[in-house]
Amino acid sequence: MAQLPAVSLAAVPGRRRKILEMAQEIERRGFPGIFCPSLSDNLGLCQAIAMVTERVEIGTSITPIYTRNVNDFAQSVGFIHEISNGRFKFGIGVSHEPAMSRMGVTQGKPLADMRQFVENLKAVPRAGDMPPIVLATLRDRMIRLSEEIGDGMVFANGARSHMGHSLGQLSDAARTGDFFIGNMIPTCVSDDEAAGMAVNRRTLTGYAALPNYRNYWKEAGYEEEMTAVEAALANKDMAGVTAALSDRWLADTTLFGSADKVREGIEAWFDAGIKTPIIVPSSAVGNQMAALQEFFDLWD
Repeated sequence: MAQLPAVSLAAVPGRRRKILEMAQEIERRGFPGIFCPSLSDNLGLCQAIAMVTERVEIGTSITPIYTRNVNDFAQSVGFIHEISNGRFKFGIGVSHEPAMSRMGVTQGKPLADMRQFVENLKAVPRAGDMPPIVLATLRDRMIRLSEEIGDGMVFANGARSHMGHSLGQLSDAARTGDFFIGNMIPTCVSDDEAAGMAVNRRTLTGYAALPNYRNYWKEAGYEEEMTAVEAALANKDMAGVTAALSDRWLADTTLFGSADKVREGIEAWFDAGIKTPIIVPSSAVGNQMAALQEFFDLWD
């Protein structure tokens, strides 16, 4: 039987109860994990999922470390860790300067801030045991830090062809043991492959506008594409940003196409060393619920 990936699940206003029902369906179907991105209150969603499920692993993927006081974080994640019977992973990241500046947050040095946050989190009194801590990673130094101070790491929109290099930053024990290694993968299941590619391009256009991602993708072998993106951004041409994202790059960072092709792509991610591929489903013809059903249909 094929290895099953984890699923990304976000709760948007007006659909929150339905998403909890969907979490129960994900567990019933045997998928190993549900990971909640930094949309809305992902810690609240993880807490709710913990209360309506029994076995499935739950995690944030990810929560920016700057959005709450560390004492508040510790109380929340200690609570979820306890009521979930240890099924919860606290995925954290420094996010991106443009996103944080819109919230009035001034970031410091990413590595130093992350190290200090984890140290402070573990030192909060009377919060109970802390869950496993998973660091958002892209480039080498954060990957190495994730093993030094954390219990795992998670990419979002990683390049599969570059995973050999990235995972080479870890020890053999981390690559083969219980250390969490995940990647969130934009996915569109559609027999109309061009439509699926268009959906994923739209999904990733905003990420291409972020300097941290461009630097990572340049390192991964996509300097031509990212240079073209930067030229389009300089001209405030978002359509040009989308057009600069090549088919080769898209196939390396996302999954799209027929059911067979997407299933094969998921297996390729396992083969690349990602222990927990996290499918982020989109639909070429419907909303989040349609995308989740298309994903379920892969395995029926």
